[in-house]
Amino acid sequence: MQLRQELEKNRSMIVATIVIGGITGASSASLSLFLDYVERLFLGFQETNRMPVNLEASALHRGLSVFLGAIIAGGAWYLLQKKSYRPVGLKKAVAGERIPLTHTLMHVLTQIFFVGTGGSIGRELAPREAGAAFAQKWEEITGRHGALALSEEDKRLLIAAAAGAGFAGVYIAPITGAFFCMELLYKKITPRAIAVSLTMSSIATIIGGQVKGYGPYYLVSARELSLRLLPYVIIVAPLMGGLGYLFGLAIKACSARRPHTAKILVTFPIVGVVTGAVAAIYPQIMGNGRGLAQLAMSTTMPTRLAIVALFFGLVAKPVVTLMTIRFGGYGGVLTPSISIGASLGVLFGMVYSMFVPGIPFAQFAIVGAVAFLASSQTAPLMALFMLLEVCHLASGSFLMLALSAGISIAVNKWLTNSK
Repeated sequence: MQLRQELEKNRSMIVATIVIGGITGASSASLSLFLDYVERLFLGFQETNRMPVNLEASALHRGLSVFLGAIIAGGAWYLLQKKSYRPVGLKKAVAGERIPLTHTLMHVLTQIFFVGTGGSIGRELAPREAGAAFAQKWEEITGRHGALALSEEDKRLLIAAAAGAGFAGVYIAPITGAFFCMELLYKKITPRAIAVSLTMSSIATIIGGQVKGYGPYYLVSARELSLRLLPYVIIVAPLMGGLGYLFGLAIKACSARRPHTAKILVTFPIVGVVTGAVAAIYPQIMGNGRGLAQLAMSTTMPTRLAIVALFFGLVAKPVVTLMTIRFGGYGGVLTPSISIGASLGVLFGMVYSMFVPGIPFAQFAIVGAVAFLASSQTAPLMALFMLLEVCHLASGSFLMLALSAGISIAVNKWLTNSK
């Protein structure tokens, strides 16, 4: 009897969780297929964890792909925003601001299109925005029917969970999706929030996995982080915390000054020219940063070529990504943050390995990535579980990752409070 009463009491949220989880998973899977199509059309390759960027395309091919992508994406964003439309931020959506579904889906497709042509921005914002838009539309429809209507608090939770599920369906990372919901959007970790977000992200992951498979997003040679990393973590995590904090500030500054008028028709092709010129000689700059992060994680020796390649990517990736945002583009910054942190982590690791040899460089990359991501996004739990899930790390890695994220976010908060 008590179980039946509980089910009846929570019926509307149970139905919403299952339905929106399914819709968001299908949306994320569709966006993954669309990305694959654009990459085949513009760059002539199929992205995998073994081939995250097309190294075989000519320099001219890569440069033209990004340039044409920027012209088309810039034009699309201009037309979308021509009549007062502005993309609604996820935090504002959770707070109750309405998301225009049709315009948002067009905006989402434009983001994926630009990334597929080689634009330097993350692809993870698009599925999160789509999930939030579908959740809000569900609330609007069910609000007219008392049996499935949600309370105001449940509406906030549903939108936040749908955004996290959108991420989970693309990166096949359900725990990360749940923590994105609770840590960054809903701002509460309660039994109800855990149940809704984890269930929805798991449903989306199952559906997304039918398209992307369940393999690791990044390939790493050693999946359990060594305890010999402890001194490295203590030294490097605070540095990553400070640099991640600065990168987060730069993202906010560039977003605030992003053009919305016809100016984007001039500025965004410039992004295409600059990104294309870099991509012509350094293809790892293309896309969401997967190529650069994988380069860092695949480094095995401190050769001159490896040092130059990682240092160039470390400088070029944040510059081109911030330029993309500042000159009118939209997209995610989680995976670019991972690529920056991984590159810097390996460069620091090369110095550390002179004193403590024998640690695979991939482990330095992972520690750097989680520490930088934790600070730049002010989300240590999300960062920790994201690296665990997308790299398929062993549970023994938890200690070093947790310490890295904890120290990094402590530095971030100290800097924030010192302003």
